[in-house]
Amino acid sequence: MAKQVAKQDNLSLDKTDLEILKYLQQNARMTVREIAEKVHLSTTPVHERIRRMEEGGVITQYVTLVNAAKIGKGLMVICYVSLKQHSKNAGAKFIKSIMEMNEVLECLTISGEFDFMLKVITENMDAYYHFHVNRLSEIENVGNVQSVFVMGVIKDTKQVVY
Repeated sequence: MAKQVAKQDNLSLDKTDLEILKYLQQNARMTVREIAEKVHLSTTPVHERIRRMEEGGVITQYVTLVNAAKIGKGLMVICYVSLKQHSKNAGAKFIKSIMEMNEVLECLTISGEFDFMLKVITENMDAYYHFHVNRLSEIENVGNVQSVFVMGVIKDTKQVVY
C-alpha cells in the first residue's frame, strides 16, 4: 500500500492521489484514460479515486479560467472593506450582498484594520466608480472602503502545490 502523505477531514490521500490532483489542476479536461496512463493504473481505480476526492471535498469544482481583459474586463481592483457594526447578522447581510455582485471575483474575511478583501473586475475606471458608489458603498453597514488598483499581475494561479 502507498505511503500516506496527506490527510484532510479523515480523507487520506496517498502519492497517487496527489499525482492525480496535479494532473487535474494542470488540465481539468484531461481524460481519466490519460491520467491513468500517467499514474500507471487502469481507468477504474483512477475514476474511483477522483470520485472519492470529489465526494470528500478535496476537489470542489471544475472551472474554465478566463482572461478578463480579453472579454473587456480590463480593470482589476482590490477593495478593503470595513463594516460599521460587527455582528453575525451584519456580516451575513454584507456577504449575501457581495455574493450577488458579478464584479466581485473573490471575497475574503481578513484580520486587521479591515474586515473583508474583495477582488473586483470591471471594464474601466468609470464602471468601477459606478460599482463603488452605487453598489458597494450602498450596502447596509459598510463603513470604509479602500481601493487599490492593480497595475499588473505577476503570478496568478489556482494550483495548490503539495
